[in-house]
Amino acid sequence: MAEATTGPVRLRPIALPVEHGGWGFLGAPIVPGLWVAPSVAGIWLGLAALGAFLMRQPLKLALGDRQRGRRYPRTVWAERFVALYGAGALTALLIAWLTTAHPFWLPLLLAVPFAIVQLRYDLLKQSRSLLAEICGANALGALAPAIALCGGWRMTPAFLLWLLLALKATSAIIYVRARIRLARGVPAGRAPVYLTHAVALALVVGLAAIDLVPWLAGAVFGVLLLRAVLGLLPRSLATPTPIVGVQELGMSLLTVAGIAVGFQMSW
Repeated sequence: MAEATTGPVRLRPIALPVEHGGWGFLGAPIVPGLWVAPSVAGIWLGLAALGAFLMRQPLKLALGDRQRGRRYPRTVWAERFVALYGAGALTALLIAWLTTAHPFWLPLLLAVPFAIVQLRYDLLKQSRSLLAEICGANALGALAPAIALCGGWRMTPAFLLWLLLALKATSAIIYVRARIRLARGVPAGRAPVYLTHAVALALVVGLAAIDLVPWLAGAVFGVLLLRAVLGLLPRSLATPTPIVGVQELGMSLLTVAGIAVGFQMSW
């Protein structure tokens, strides 16, 4: 592998994710998981997820440099951060395993294919593609059922919690992508956004009708549909992108809080 020299290495772009929205997708499953089923093991599992989440950026850089057959000073630092974050994640995962009386592996194993797809798109420099973003968000969503299982939840409600978060994340990604494109004058269809939210709402209401998920979750998804309709109105498209990000963070907090409170009231 050819050695390459550059100027001073900036550590922040290596050590920390460049997509700030990823922090919201990380917190979205951890918060409701610990909210509805708090446990010491769940906290450690959340810390393990944090380590794995932080590892993505340096791993992407290190593997990308290796693909190009080049080795920069940043490559060395990227490998160091991968080792640091990876060791932290594995240590936290081991402690979670040792401190829980309940198995929590199944959701994490089912999330592996989603994570692999996202990593593949990372290496192709297509991290912002629709499929990559959806897979990444839904891989992180597996934390919610895993943490809930650590807290003693049964398998069915734990996976329903994952389903609700997956519906929220998928519809939010499709909405934000369309809103940003329309705000920039790039053609984007509103119909897929409305359809995605309507299907999510119908599914959640159907599950609530047979007492599998709380009705409060249905109300939250109704608010999300209303947000999508109002957010894509021509007058709303003038809102600066950073403000849209703050708004979406607020909607994410509202959604996970509504889902968590709903489950608490139902069980």
